[in-house]
Order: sequence, then C-alpha cells, then structure tokens
Amino acid sequence: MNPGTQSCIDCYKSISSPSKGIYKDKGSKFLAFAFPVETEEQAKAAVASLKKEYFDARHHCWAYRLGATGEKWRANDDGEPSSTAGKPIYGQILSNELSDIVIVVVRYFGGILLGTSGLIVAYKAAAADAIANAQIVEKIATARYRVEFDYLQMNAVMKCLKDFQLTPQNTVYDNGCSLEVNVRLTQEASFLESMNKICICQKA
Repeated sequence: MNPGTQSCIDCYKSISSPSKGIYKDKGSKFLAFAFPVETEEQAKAAVASLKKEYFDARHHCWAYRLGATGEKWRANDDGEPSSTAGKPIYGQILSNELSDIVIVVVRYFGGILLGTSGLIVAYKAAAADAIANAQIVEKIATARYRVEFDYLQMNAVMKCLKDFQLTPQNTVYDNGCSLEVNVRLTQEASFLESMNKICICQKA
C-alpha cells in the first residue's frame, strides 16, 4: 500500500521537526513553539524546557495531541482566563489534523489587556503561524510488539519479519531470544496470526 494514497487508512499527519511562530498585539508578544513528540513525557519536557528558557514570561500556555487517532490530548491556559489559550492552540492542532505534536505559546505582557476575544485570537494566530512554518509529514500508525523465541526458531522468526518488511529493535540473541517491532495497524492481525504459529508475541 502506498502511504501517499487516500487508501492509507492507518496514516496520520504530524510535523517533522520543531518550528516557531509569532503574533503581536498592543505590546503583547506571543511566541509559539511546535515540537514533534510521541509521549506525554516528551510533551511535558518541552513545556518545562521553555518555561526554564523563557522564565521571565508571564504565561506559558500549551496543548498537545498524541497517537494516530489523537486519543491522548491536553490543553492548559497557564493562568490566562479559562479557555482563552490552551483550547485555541488545541483547536489549531485539530483543524490542521495533526497529532504527535505539542505547541507552547509563551506570552510577554505588553501592559494593555486584550480581553478574552483578543486572547483567543492571539493564541490561535501564534499557534497557526508555528504550524504554517512547520514541515508536515505523514506517519504510519503502528502497534509495538515483543517477540520471544528459542534460538532454533530464529530463521522462522526472521522470515516472518522479512515478509512483513519489519525491522527488529532491542534484539537479544541468546538461548532465550527476544526482539521488538512496530507493526502497522493494517498488518496487525495477519502479523499476529503468522508469528503466533512460531512463538510468543505480545504487546510491548
């Protein structure tokens, strides 16, 4: 299956590398930072790093979305009026159909209040600019499996991996062998059927 076609039902969009955006209004400056992430820990680490770097800013508002279906997400206003910062940032992630991404918007207050509508516009625009400056990439939704097998089963296991074009990771080749693989969701059922005929295979 070509991942670039419409038939790619297990594909989703993310960004390839960090990007930045900016929005200014009435002296306030909104610096947006987008990062590709795959776990909540990575997303929280990105927020913590920016809070440390821009320690003198008044607010560090953020939102993230993870996984092929965006099943994990959070948005945080960091002291701004409720739903004026985190949700507008998250809204831009949704409207661009992105996942495995965190966007943090750092605000320097300019002395003039923007009001709730002004804040919503500002955080939305800053996030949108960071996305506009990012390179969008297509990712394949996968499930990670751990395969355990005896040394004598090595050839059969490797043939199965080759048939499914899978690259083993975290390999241990000893009396008791094991490895991990990321299996695309559209191949998951057939991979399990094939591998379970040979050895033990379970979610990592």
